[in-house]
Amino acid sequence: MSKSFALVLIVASLLFTACANHYEPLPSNVKSFEDEDRLIITALYAKSQGDMNSTISLFELLYEKSDKKEYRNEELIAMIQSRQNERALKKIEEYKAALDEGETDVELERLKIAALMELQSYNEAKTLLLALVEHTKAASEYQQIAAIYMNQGRYEFALRYLQSAYAINYDEGILDKMAIILYVNLNRKAEAVSHLETHIRLHGCSEIICTRLGSFYSEENNVDGMLRVYLRLYESTKDEKYAQTVVKLYNYKKDAISLIQFLEKSGSDDALLLQLYISTKNYPKVVSLADKLYREDGDSYYLGQSAIFEYEGAEDKHNEAMVASVMEKLKRVIEYAENAMYLNYLGYLLIDHEIDIEGGMAYVRKALEVEPESPYYLDSLAWGYYKQGKCKKALKLMEKVQINLGKEDAEVSAHLKAIKACIKMKGK
Repeated sequence: MSKSFALVLIVASLLFTACANHYEPLPSNVKSFEDEDRLIITALYAKSQGDMNSTISLFELLYEKSDKKEYRNEELIAMIQSRQNERALKKIEEYKAALDEGETDVELERLKIAALMELQSYNEAKTLLLALVEHTKAASEYQQIAAIYMNQGRYEFALRYLQSAYAINYDEGILDKMAIILYVNLNRKAEAVSHLETHIRLHGCSEIICTRLGSFYSEENNVDGMLRVYLRLYESTKDEKYAQTVVKLYNYKKDAISLIQFLEKSGSDDALLLQLYISTKNYPKVVSLADKLYREDGDSYYLGQSAIFEYEGAEDKHNEAMVASVMEKLKRVIEYAENAMYLNYLGYLLIDHEIDIEGGMAYVRKALEVEPESPYYLDSLAWGYYKQGKCKKALKLMEKVQINLGKEDAEVSAHLKAIKACIKMKGK
């Protein structure tokens, strides 16, 4: 933040504080004089049109006739906003002279400080603020003094006054400024983190405080600290962006178990959860979640995943009801689009379980039209030839499969063994 912009904020804060309702206005239906309503409307219209001299004159007249401080304050604010600061200071002194001896008018003091700030009389403004804060003990004054010290680069003094302001109502915006001064300007990083952690324990994990703490942990590459913060942020807000941050952090840590637990609890990324179930071979959960996702958005991919992992996870691969269920799902998938993987899988089941060998081979051939060199699809076709007793044809295809997948592949090895035994038997 530039120094000039910081000073603009100080002045704006002073003006806002000055025009806040510290006085007790009369009820709207009680008039001090006959033309009060008309003059108010005229003054507000002049202000909306940018006619500040008329605005000032009208609010001055309203104050003279009613003695209501809100009109006096509006008159002075209009002067300051129109850069008539010398005029405002002179008028403020006139109003102060009319006060009882020893009386302090807080709004007048705040407006005087704002005018002095506009005139860049910073030392005089600070002197008045230091005196005023002893009278008001208000957080707003403490913050304004802190802002002046920050503008002067006197961060220890700024921190001291911010701490006084924070102690009044534990305002998180004030704490955020304290944390930045400690972490960035004074290089007291552990102290900044400690202040934020303490606030969170006592007052909860608000977005402004927890995101600030998360940024400090990120600066220090403290992944566990970031996880604690963003988990709490997600719990309190249920905001998807925080869930995605948690997912990224668990991925960075390669902590699949914790990530699965978080995704199960939050429901923030079921597609990712499905892939984690697949990678950890939790096939019953794959089927359940894939069915849920298919019901929700009708994507045939999920129905296909449900089918494949229902079969892969079955303890008894020859259970007729299970096989029928899997094939029914695959046929529905293929109705949407003739995906090569699902064509091959359906074809292989029909072949391997000897339900319809020729029909199964037809599905496999359709898959090979899409991916002619796929060793997996060639393996399925070879298995079809084997089931038909055409073992030499099967062996010829398996030799191509072996080049791509190698003998180490368990299924390739088993198929080769069976096909060679078939050839040997036929030779005898």
